[in-house]
Amino acid sequence: MTQRSFVCVIDPLTSLNPKKDSTIAMMESAQGRGWKVGVIEDGGLHWATGQGVRAQVSWISVDRAQKPWWKVLGQEDVALKDLSAVVMRKDPPFDAEFVTSTWLLEQAEREGARVFNSPRAIRDHNEKFTIAQFEQFVVPTLVSRNAEQLRAFLAQHPDAIAKPLDGMGGASIFRMKQGDPNTGVILETLTEHGQKTAMIQRYIPEIVDGDKRVLLINGEPVPFCLARLPKEGEHRGNLAAGGTGRAQPLSDSDWHIARALAPTLKARGLLLVGLDIIGSNLTEVNVTSPTCFREIMDQTGFPVADTFVQAIENNLQEQM
Repeated sequence: MTQRSFVCVIDPLTSLNPKKDSTIAMMESAQGRGWKVGVIEDGGLHWATGQGVRAQVSWISVDRAQKPWWKVLGQEDVALKDLSAVVMRKDPPFDAEFVTSTWLLEQAEREGARVFNSPRAIRDHNEKFTIAQFEQFVVPTLVSRNAEQLRAFLAQHPDAIAKPLDGMGGASIFRMKQGDPNTGVILETLTEHGQKTAMIQRYIPEIVDGDKRVLLINGEPVPFCLARLPKEGEHRGNLAAGGTGRAQPLSDSDWHIARALAPTLKARGLLLVGLDIIGSNLTEVNVTSPTCFREIMDQTGFPVADTFVQAIENNLQEQM
């Protein structure tokens, strides 16, 4: 029997942190379950007439106790349709190159490749704006690039959070208060003087209890979330912005939101989703490269990575 191949499309290997990276946790789990593990780094995807979508794959072994944590076993130019599973784990920014990678992966699907998450679904679900499809769980929010509209929203909701639609890790997130003399420059910066659409929403005071990352795997919520607590003097809970992660069981409202969204997102080809919830309010739907596996695993013992790899195995079995 041919060994199954688990190949991740990633940013450079050197950019992954073995102490906390969810992609490494996935590869470690797949390796432990007997999969052949490989990576496709930036620029590795390509298509040519008569050949289909192919990639330069580096086959690796994973050992977090070693430095570096990976060892390259060999390299090979491979047709994606000949791989058992391709997992898209490239981080934003969601720029033209990211979109191009989803085009290539979607073409690979047409040729028979099995890609997780669905490239079309990744492209169609902006991580900030997708909350508009689940408005019942969302605080008052406006998406616009019109300064007058944004100022009017702030007048109605004098304590608000404003952010770009394409950011990650807490970058360029501003807390705005009515009367702040910096309001103008914040709006100019976010909208690039009215040329770029931004989001503004009412401030959610429950952020002091954490910005919770709730994971959905194959339509099922992981029973523990990671509450990312802002450091003193901060309004952002993102770990990249200095927040502290605390794993905890899902609350009743977490379960309610997760169970309401999970079937719809699964049906769209999103095997792995990271919901961001503050209090009982949905703030983001993360589909590009959801994280927090390692923190939840380390703090609770729940086998998040094994659950994810098992879900891929189940999906492959269903496709046979």
